[in-house]
Amino acid sequence: MTSPILVAGGAGYIGSHVALALADAGRKVVVLDDLSTGRRDLVPAGAVFVQGDVGDAGLVRRILAEHGCDGVMMFAGSIIVSESFQAPLPYWRNNVGAGFAFLDACVAAGIRHFVYSSTAAVYGEPDRLPVPEGAALRPISPYGRSKLALEWALADACSTGACSTGTMRFAALRYFNVAGADAAMRSGQVSPVATHLIKIAVEAATGKRPGLAIYGDDYPTPDGTCIRDYIHVSDLAEAHVRALGHLEAGGDSLIANCGYGRGYSVRDVLDAVEHVAGKRLDIRTEGRRRGDPPALVADSSLLKRVLGWSPRHDDLDLMIRSALDWEAR
Repeated sequence: MTSPILVAGGAGYIGSHVALALADAGRKVVVLDDLSTGRRDLVPAGAVFVQGDVGDAGLVRRILAEHGCDGVMMFAGSIIVSESFQAPLPYWRNNVGAGFAFLDACVAAGIRHFVYSSTAAVYGEPDRLPVPEGAALRPISPYGRSKLALEWALADACSTGACSTGTMRFAALRYFNVAGADAAMRSGQVSPVATHLIKIAVEAATGKRPGLAIYGDDYPTPDGTCIRDYIHVSDLAEAHVRALGHLEAGGDSLIANCGYGRGYSVRDVLDAVEHVAGKRLDIRTEGRRRGDPPALVADSSLLKRVLGWSPRHDDLDLMIRSALDWEAR
Protein backbone atom coordinates (compact mmCIF):
# COMPACT_ATOMS: atom_id res chain seq x y z
CA MET A 1 0.00 0.00 0.00
CA THR A 2 1.41 3.39 -1.02
CA SER A 3 2.11 6.01 1.62
CA PRO A 4 0.49 9.46 1.69
CA ILE A 5 2.31 12.27 -0.10
CA LEU A 6 2.91 15.66 1.51
CA VAL A 7 2.39 18.44 -1.04
CA ALA A 8 3.91 21.66 0.27
CA GLY A 9 2.31 24.64 -1.43
CA GLY A 10 -0.54 22.43 -2.62
CA ALA A 11 -3.15 25.23 -2.52
CA GLY A 12 -1.34 27.20 -5.23
CA TYR A 13 -1.62 27.03 -9.00
CA ILE A 14 0.78 24.23 -9.88
CA GLY A 15 0.71 22.53 -6.49
CA SER A 16 -3.08 22.16 -6.55
CA HIS A 17 -3.01 20.63 -10.04
CA VAL A 18 -0.40 18.11 -8.90
CA ALA A 19 -2.45 17.35 -5.77
CA LEU A 20 -5.46 16.75 -8.03
CA ALA A 21 -3.42 14.44 -10.29
CA LEU A 22 -2.20 12.47 -7.28
CA ALA A 23 -5.75 12.16 -5.92
CA ASP A 24 -7.02 11.11 -9.35
CA ALA A 25 -4.35 8.40 -9.35
CA GLY A 26 -5.68 7.10 -6.04
CA ARG A 27 -2.96 8.54 -3.82
CA LYS A 28 -3.61 9.94 -0.35
CA VAL A 29 -2.62 13.59 -0.25
CA VAL A 30 -1.69 15.91 2.62
CA VAL A 31 -1.46 19.59 1.68
CA LEU A 32 0.56 22.13 3.68
CA ASP A 33 0.08 25.76 2.65
CA ASP A 34 0.05 29.11 4.43
CA LEU A 35 -2.53 30.48 1.92
CA SER A 36 -0.46 33.63 1.36
CA THR A 37 -0.97 33.15 -2.39
CA GLY A 38 -2.89 29.86 -2.55
CA ARG A 39 -6.58 29.21 -1.95
CA ARG A 40 -8.20 26.63 0.28
CA ASP A 41 -10.88 25.82 -2.30
CA LEU A 42 -8.25 24.59 -4.77
CA VAL A 43 -7.22 21.74 -2.46
CA PRO A 44 -8.72 18.44 -3.72
CA ALA A 45 -11.74 17.07 -1.93
CA GLY A 46 -10.62 14.31 0.40
CA ALA A 47 -7.11 15.66 0.89
CA VAL A 48 -5.94 16.51 4.38
CA PHE A 49 -5.24 20.24 4.64
CA VAL A 50 -2.92 21.89 7.15
CA GLN A 51 -2.51 25.66 7.15
CA GLY A 52 1.02 26.53 8.11
CA ASP A 53 4.52 27.58 7.09
CA VAL A 54 6.71 25.14 5.17
CA GLY A 55 9.67 26.69 6.96
CA ASP A 56 8.32 25.53 10.33
CA ALA A 57 10.48 22.42 10.66
CA GLY A 58 8.71 21.22 13.79
CA LEU A 59 5.32 21.40 12.08
CA VAL A 60 6.65 19.58 9.01
CA ARG A 61 8.12 16.78 11.14
CA ARG A 62 4.81 16.39 13.01
CA ILE A 63 2.81 16.18 9.77
CA LEU A 64 5.18 13.62 8.28
CA ALA A 65 5.06 11.48 11.42
CA GLU A 66 1.31 11.75 11.95
CA HIS A 67 0.42 10.75 8.39
CA GLY A 68 3.27 8.34 7.71
CA CYS A 69 4.42 10.11 4.57
CA ASP A 70 7.26 8.53 2.63
CA GLY A 71 7.44 11.16 -0.12
CA VAL A 72 7.07 14.91 -0.46
CA MET A 73 6.56 17.43 -3.23
CA MET A 74 7.75 20.99 -2.74
CA PHE A 75 5.99 23.88 -4.52
CA ALA A 76 6.03 26.61 -1.90
CA GLY A 77 8.09 29.72 -2.59
CA SER A 78 8.30 33.10 -4.30
CA ILE A 79 8.19 33.00 -8.09
CA ILE A 80 8.14 36.46 -9.74
CA VAL A 81 11.38 37.27 -11.56
CA SER A 82 10.90 41.05 -11.69
CA GLU A 83 9.93 41.20 -8.01
CA SER A 84 13.06 39.27 -7.06
CA PHE A 85 15.21 42.17 -8.32
CA GLN A 86 13.24 44.65 -6.22
CA ALA A 87 13.31 42.54 -3.04
CA PRO A 88 16.01 39.86 -3.36
CA LEU A 89 16.39 39.01 0.32
CA PRO A 90 12.78 37.81 0.75
CA TYR A 91 13.40 35.49 -2.19
CA TRP A 92 16.42 34.01 -0.45
CA ARG A 93 14.44 33.85 2.79
CA ASN A 94 11.44 32.07 1.23
CA ASN A 95 13.05 29.91 -1.43
CA VAL A 96 16.30 29.04 0.32
CA GLY A 97 15.77 29.67 4.04
CA ALA A 98 12.30 28.16 4.35
CA GLY A 99 13.12 25.61 1.67
CA PHE A 100 16.19 24.46 3.57
CA ALA A 101 14.20 24.18 6.83
CA PHE A 102 11.65 22.02 4.98
CA LEU A 103 14.41 19.87 3.46
CA ASP A 104 16.11 19.49 6.83
CA ALA A 105 12.85 18.33 8.41
CA CYS A 106 12.35 15.80 5.61
CA VAL A 107 15.88 14.43 6.06
CA ALA A 108 15.35 14.16 9.83
CA ALA A 109 12.06 12.31 9.23
CA GLY A 110 13.68 9.79 6.88
CA ILE A 111 11.75 10.87 3.79
CA ARG A 112 12.93 8.79 0.83
CA HIS A 113 11.38 10.54 -2.17
CA PHE A 114 11.50 14.29 -2.79
CA VAL A 115 10.07 16.01 -5.90
CA TYR A 116 11.13 19.64 -6.23
CA SER A 117 9.52 22.42 -8.24
CA SER A 118 12.43 24.11 -10.01
CA THR A 119 12.63 26.45 -12.99
CA ALA A 120 14.22 27.11 -16.38
CA ALA A 121 15.43 30.39 -14.86
CA VAL A 122 18.47 28.44 -13.61
CA TYR A 123 19.83 28.57 -17.20
CA GLY A 124 19.79 32.36 -17.58
CA GLU A 125 20.52 33.11 -21.24
CA PRO A 126 21.42 29.72 -22.74
CA ASP A 127 23.99 29.36 -25.51
CA ARG A 128 21.77 27.12 -27.65
CA LEU A 129 18.17 26.06 -28.04
CA PRO A 130 16.47 23.84 -27.16
CA VAL A 131 18.32 23.90 -23.86
CA PRO A 132 19.31 20.52 -22.33
CA GLU A 133 19.69 19.78 -18.63
CA GLY A 134 23.47 19.73 -19.01
CA ALA A 135 23.60 23.35 -20.18
CA ALA A 136 25.58 25.89 -18.18
CA LEU A 137 23.75 27.11 -15.09
CA ARG A 138 23.94 30.92 -15.19
CA PRO A 139 20.80 32.34 -13.57
CA ILE A 140 20.44 36.10 -14.14
CA SER A 141 17.87 36.86 -11.43
CA PRO A 142 17.73 36.45 -7.66
CA TYR A 143 14.73 34.17 -8.27
CA GLY A 144 16.74 31.84 -10.51
CA ARG A 145 19.72 31.85 -8.16
CA SER A 146 17.54 31.07 -5.14
CA LYS A 147 15.89 28.12 -6.90
CA LEU A 148 19.24 26.75 -8.03
CA ALA A 149 20.63 27.05 -4.50
CA LEU A 150 17.97 24.72 -3.14
CA GLU A 151 18.53 22.33 -6.06
CA TRP A 152 22.15 22.11 -4.97
CA ALA A 153 21.24 21.66 -1.30
CA LEU A 154 18.82 18.89 -2.25
CA ALA A 155 21.41 17.13 -4.41
CA ASP A 156 23.96 17.34 -1.60
CA ALA A 157 21.51 16.00 0.97
CA CYS A 158 20.67 13.05 -1.26
CA SER A 159 24.29 12.27 -2.12
CA THR A 160 25.39 11.89 1.49
CA GLY A 161 22.87 9.32 2.63
CA ALA A 162 21.88 11.69 5.41
CA CYS A 163 18.37 10.28 5.89
CA SER A 164 17.82 8.11 8.94
CA THR A 165 16.23 5.30 6.88
CA GLY A 166 18.66 5.39 3.96
CA THR A 167 19.51 7.59 1.01
CA MET A 168 16.85 10.03 -0.10
CA ARG A 169 16.42 10.36 -3.87
CA PHE A 170 15.02 13.39 -5.63
CA ALA A 171 13.57 14.69 -8.86
CA ALA A 172 14.00 18.37 -9.69
CA LEU A 173 11.67 19.41 -12.49
CA ARG A 174 12.71 22.59 -14.27
CA TYR A 175 9.55 24.27 -15.55
CA PHE A 176 9.45 26.46 -18.59
CA ASN A 177 6.26 28.60 -18.93
CA VAL A 178 3.17 27.04 -17.38
CA ALA A 179 -0.35 27.87 -18.57
CA GLY A 180 -3.90 26.57 -18.77
CA ALA A 181 -6.30 25.09 -16.25
CA ASP A 182 -7.75 21.76 -15.17
CA ALA A 183 -10.19 20.43 -17.79
CA ALA A 184 -12.88 19.92 -15.13
CA MET A 185 -12.32 23.48 -13.86
CA ARG A 186 -11.30 22.29 -10.41
CA SER A 187 -8.27 24.58 -10.40
CA GLY A 188 -6.58 27.34 -12.36
CA GLN A 189 -4.50 30.47 -11.85
CA VAL A 190 -5.85 32.69 -9.08
CA SER A 191 -2.86 34.91 -8.34
CA PRO A 192 -4.01 38.28 -6.97
CA VAL A 193 -1.27 39.95 -9.04
CA ALA A 194 -0.94 38.21 -12.41
CA THR A 195 2.55 37.96 -13.91
CA HIS A 196 2.22 35.15 -16.47
CA LEU A 197 1.57 36.31 -20.03
CA ILE A 198 -1.38 34.06 -20.82
CA LYS A 199 -3.03 34.82 -17.46
CA ILE A 200 -2.63 38.57 -18.06
CA ALA A 201 -3.92 38.26 -21.63
CA VAL A 202 -7.04 36.31 -20.69
CA GLU A 203 -7.75 38.82 -17.93
CA ALA A 204 -7.68 41.51 -20.61
CA ALA A 205 -9.86 39.38 -22.91
CA THR A 206 -12.48 38.94 -20.16
CA GLY A 207 -12.51 42.62 -19.21
CA LYS A 208 -10.71 42.26 -15.89
CA ARG A 209 -8.00 44.68 -16.99
CA PRO A 210 -8.07 47.42 -19.64
CA GLY A 211 -5.07 46.16 -21.59
CA LEU A 212 -1.57 44.80 -21.32
CA ALA A 213 2.03 45.54 -22.22
CA ILE A 214 4.69 43.89 -24.33
CA TYR A 215 7.98 44.39 -22.50
CA GLY A 216 10.57 44.85 -25.22
CA ASP A 217 10.18 44.51 -28.98
CA ASP A 218 13.86 44.75 -29.87
CA TYR A 219 15.12 41.29 -28.87
CA PRO A 220 17.14 39.22 -31.38
CA THR A 221 14.09 37.13 -32.33
CA PRO A 222 12.04 37.03 -35.57
CA ASP A 223 9.45 39.58 -34.36
CA GLY A 224 11.55 41.28 -31.66
CA THR A 225 9.64 39.85 -28.69
CA CYS A 226 10.72 37.16 -26.22
CA ILE A 227 10.19 33.51 -27.12
CA ARG A 228 9.05 30.99 -24.54
CA ASP A 229 8.11 27.32 -24.34
CA TYR A 230 4.57 26.96 -22.90
CA ILE A 231 3.46 23.77 -21.15
CA HIS A 232 -0.09 22.98 -20.04
CA VAL A 233 -0.35 22.69 -16.27
CA SER A 234 -2.07 19.29 -16.49
CA ASP A 235 0.81 17.84 -18.53
CA LEU A 236 3.19 19.29 -15.97
CA ALA A 237 1.19 17.67 -13.16
CA GLU A 238 1.44 14.32 -14.93
CA ALA A 239 5.22 14.75 -15.09
CA HIS A 240 5.28 15.09 -11.30
CA VAL A 241 3.22 11.95 -10.77
CA ARG A 242 5.56 10.05 -13.08
CA ALA A 243 8.63 11.46 -11.36
CA LEU A 244 7.32 10.26 -8.00
CA GLY A 245 6.55 6.84 -9.44
CA HIS A 246 10.06 6.66 -10.88
CA LEU A 247 11.60 7.31 -7.45
CA GLU A 248 9.25 4.91 -5.67
CA ALA A 249 10.19 2.19 -8.15
CA GLY A 250 13.85 2.61 -7.21
CA GLY A 251 14.86 4.95 -9.99
CA ASP A 252 17.87 7.23 -9.63
CA SER A 253 17.62 10.89 -8.76
CA LEU A 254 17.10 13.07 -11.80
CA ILE A 255 16.83 16.63 -13.02
CA ALA A 256 14.50 17.12 -15.98
CA ASN A 257 13.20 19.96 -18.12
CA CYS A 258 9.44 20.32 -18.47
CA GLY A 259 8.36 21.87 -21.75
CA TYR A 260 7.22 20.95 -25.24
CA GLY A 261 10.35 21.90 -27.16
CA ARG A 262 8.54 24.56 -29.16
CA GLY A 263 8.73 28.30 -28.67
CA TYR A 264 6.14 31.02 -29.17
CA SER A 265 6.89 34.73 -29.16
CA VAL A 266 4.92 37.17 -27.03
CA ARG A 267 3.21 38.42 -30.19
CA ASP A 268 2.39 34.83 -31.21
CA VAL A 269 0.67 34.27 -27.88
CA LEU A 270 -1.28 37.52 -27.96
CA ASP A 271 -2.40 36.83 -31.53
CA ALA A 272 -3.62 33.40 -30.40
CA VAL A 273 -5.50 34.87 -27.43
CA GLU A 274 -7.25 37.34 -29.75
CA HIS A 275 -8.15 34.46 -32.08
CA VAL A 276 -9.48 32.16 -29.36
CA ALA A 277 -11.30 34.94 -27.48
CA GLY A 278 -12.66 36.48 -30.66
CA LYS A 279 -11.75 40.02 -29.69
CA ARG A 280 -8.94 42.52 -30.03
CA LEU A 281 -6.74 43.35 -27.07
CA ASP A 282 -5.46 46.79 -26.13
CA ILE A 283 -1.71 46.18 -26.34
CA ARG A 284 1.03 48.72 -25.68
CA THR A 285 4.80 48.37 -25.95
CA GLU A 286 7.14 49.24 -23.10
CA GLY A 287 10.86 48.79 -22.44
CA ARG A 288 12.54 45.51 -21.62
CA ARG A 289 12.24 44.03 -18.16
CA ARG A 290 15.33 43.06 -16.27
CA GLY A 291 15.90 39.32 -16.13
CA ASP A 292 14.10 38.38 -19.37
CA PRO A 293 16.30 36.27 -21.67
CA PRO A 294 15.44 36.56 -25.39
CA ALA A 295 14.44 32.91 -25.76
CA LEU A 296 13.93 29.80 -23.61
CA VAL A 297 12.87 26.52 -25.18
CA ALA A 298 13.16 23.11 -23.49
CA ASP A 299 14.86 19.96 -24.58
CA SER A 300 12.50 17.60 -22.74
CA SER A 301 13.78 14.37 -24.28
CA LEU A 302 15.04 13.13 -20.89
CA LEU A 303 11.57 13.49 -19.37
CA LYS A 304 10.11 11.42 -22.19
CA ARG A 305 12.86 8.82 -22.25
CA VAL A 306 13.27 8.17 -18.52
CA LEU A 307 9.73 8.76 -17.26
CA GLY A 308 7.77 7.73 -20.35
CA TRP A 309 6.03 11.11 -20.25
CA SER A 310 4.00 12.09 -23.29
CA PRO A 311 2.10 15.41 -23.43
CA ARG A 312 -1.64 15.34 -24.06
CA HIS A 313 -2.30 19.08 -24.22
CA ASP A 314 0.45 20.31 -26.56
CA ASP A 315 -1.67 22.93 -28.29
CA LEU A 316 -1.41 26.68 -27.67
CA ASP A 317 -5.08 27.35 -28.51
CA LEU A 318 -6.13 24.57 -26.09
CA MET A 319 -4.05 26.10 -23.29
CA ILE A 320 -5.55 29.51 -23.95
CA ARG A 321 -9.12 28.15 -24.16
CA SER A 322 -8.80 26.42 -20.79
CA ALA A 323 -7.33 29.58 -19.25
CA LEU A 324 -10.17 31.65 -20.71
CA ASP A 325 -12.80 29.22 -19.44
CA TRP A 326 -11.27 29.35 -15.97
CA GLU A 327 -11.04 33.14 -16.01
CA ALA A 328 -14.67 33.41 -17.08
CA ARG A 329 -15.69 31.53 -13.93
